[in-house]
Amino acid sequence: MANLTLALDDALLKRAREAALRENTSVNALVREFLTRYVEARSRRLEALSRFEAVASSCHSSSAEPWTRESLHERP
Repeated sequence: MANLTLALDDALLKRAREAALRENTSVNALVREFLTRYVEARSRRLEALSRFEAVASSCHSSSAEPWTRESLHERP
């Protein structure tokens, strides 16, 4: 496991230590959990975007002109 040095505002570090104490954990564990969630959420967003782009690229629109608000609300 790698070590990482962070520069934090003293007040932030104090609040992080207090939060860790309340949760019966360490600041290190809080940072590790935050980074894990961040990376996983980002990966899920990128995967969803990739899937959306794949679906969008396989669809073919029959619209000859750009849509307008009025054309979207026209009744046949």
